[in-house]
Amino acid sequence: MDRIDSLSLNLEKNNIDKIKELFPEAVEEGKINFDILRAMLGDEVDDSKEKYQFTWNGKAKSIKLAQTPSSATLRPCKEKSKNWDTTENLYIEGDNLEVLKQLQKTYYGKIKMIYIDPPYNTGNDFVYHDDFRNSIENYKEQINQTSSSNPESSGRFHTDWLNMIYPRLILAKNLMSDDGVIFLSIGQDELENLIIICNEIFGESNRCGVISRIMKSGGAKGRFFSPNIEYVLVYCKNINSVGNFREPISEEVIDKLYTSIETDGVRKGEKYRPFGLYQSSLDSRPNQRYYIECPDGSYAIPPGETMPNQNIDGAMVLPKNGDGCWRWSRERYLEEKEKGNITFKESKGVLIDSSGKPSKWNVYTKIWLSDRQEDGAVPINLISKWENRISKKELSELNIPFDFAKPTELIKYMISIIDDSKNAVILDFFSGSASTAHATMKFNSDDKGNRKFIMVQLPELCNEKSEAYKAGYKNICEIGEERIRRAGEQIKTDWEKEHPSDGLFGSDEEFTTDIGFKVFKLDSTNVNEWDSNMKLDEKELAMRLGEVFKEGRSKEDILYEIMLKYGVFDKQVEEINVNGKTMYRVGKRYMIVCLDDHITSEDVKAIAELSPRTVIFNEAGFIDDNSKINAVYNLEKAGVEDVKCI
Repeated sequence: MDRIDSLSLNLEKNNIDKIKELFPEAVEEGKINFDILRAMLGDEVDDSKEKYQFTWNGKAKSIKLAQTPSSATLRPCKEKSKNWDTTENLYIEGDNLEVLKQLQKTYYGKIKMIYIDPPYNTGNDFVYHDDFRNSIENYKEQINQTSSSNPESSGRFHTDWLNMIYPRLILAKNLMSDDGVIFLSIGQDELENLIIICNEIFGESNRCGVISRIMKSGGAKGRFFSPNIEYVLVYCKNINSVGNFREPISEEVIDKLYTSIETDGVRKGEKYRPFGLYQSSLDSRPNQRYYIECPDGSYAIPPGETMPNQNIDGAMVLPKNGDGCWRWSRERYLEEKEKGNITFKESKGVLIDSSGKPSKWNVYTKIWLSDRQEDGAVPINLISKWENRISKKELSELNIPFDFAKPTELIKYMISIIDDSKNAVILDFFSGSASTAHATMKFNSDDKGNRKFIMVQLPELCNEKSEAYKAGYKNICEIGEERIRRAGEQIKTDWEKEHPSDGLFGSDEEFTTDIGFKVFKLDSTNVNEWDSNMKLDEKELAMRLGEVFKEGRSKEDILYEIMLKYGVFDKQVEEINVNGKTMYRVGKRYMIVCLDDHITSEDVKAIAELSPRTVIFNEAGFIDDNSKINAVYNLEKAGVEDVKCI
């Protein structure tokens, strides 16, 4: 019986497999022949010694670090969770580099949106220091530190920050769906560097924009200018797959532009704004220069054109004398006129009449508010709303002590412009106080969405002088988890106020927003890893061979490690009784996990009757070797596709 793969997704092998699939001619005896590959790529290969590139000390190691598989695991922590049995939201305590590796098998290509607010590298904020040798031991050392800053006086000021962010973004890109989008908040200290490395990782052609955001008004800090602006970089996985970004039309725009109301026809009472049919900015196109008959029988002509010396025919194309033309062809104009989408207004504008004098009419198309509201407006790259002081008020209402959080309305806005499915999986691996989780739940409550969040946060210790520490919070994870609990209850309370019960039959609607979350903690694998350098006598060796799992690890610890390594971490789990033994059903009929001891052929037969696709056993759980061998044979005979042990 084969063992399950104990490591996270091997990204290096994954990349090589993709090359082999695309260029089988470049594979010789299972290896990539780069001379052949280079020849096949032709002029696209840059062999020059002098080339545009961005590098620093440790970049190669950072790439290698991102691609090195990990044997770590995520251990369930039910006592810190909320609505464990029903929620699909995740909160993960741990170093986000290791956690991103663990999420690869389950979430590879599934994340619609990532938002991160990483350390800005101001010299005082916390910066992760990765150990290129043992990530788990390094992580455990970091969580016992109260702070780890990166002062500007350091000779590796930019280098340390780049080595921190680069491998995490490589892993983040893998998790994004083909139409996925990542938003990255950043200050001016690392703005240029972050743009360059995002261009490398995501591709410059996949940059959607750089948003300037007003984070505060006024202030007296700064030597030359008071810093009031930060930035949000926006990149997508594939520019050809991502949809158009759209935002709701603001009430301010509606009041300013949509001032006309239809007085007749099927759209009577609807608001619209008139938009000139003549466009001076358009090239003078032959099929878009013609006469338009006005209400009084006169004709409107684009400026600069002349009347042919013959009978007027609305279909007649004008000579090309002037610049600009109508927005549409004559056929399109007639169609829109028939629909009631054309209006005339008396106004001496740029148009002329058949006598060459200024026409008293202007021709407009009607831009209907209802149509634009459905399509939405193109967002601008300046966000002037939702300053950081708003987040202070939000946290104060929840009685959560935390500084520098992002306003939930800002994150809701980001979700709104890219997600029209209402089912997005949203990841934030610099979670902080969990603003992203709060925003996701609020948005789901607003529009009956079913978005899911995954929060990842290093349990960085709170400074003993901080308000958070005085309030009883030992680390940032405790702050984030408590915020989600309180925010969820506040969202539910607000919803119930808007949907009051009539006191007899209750409300017509039910509150269905998922305000729960499962907490997991990063840790070393649950399985005893064999060390060939250990010197053991026969008694110790026999004892060691019988101890498959580490002391203190529960069956659920092992269950979720199996799910993680198998890539089914997002499936629901049900504890079931099979032939008197406790087992776990993962997904409806996907997997049965049996971790009990003394497994017999009768137990195996009972498992087969459940028709799972996959069955996982505890390697030391069978009553004898024959039972283990027969289990594989009998299950495969019953149609089980995959039988493994841990």
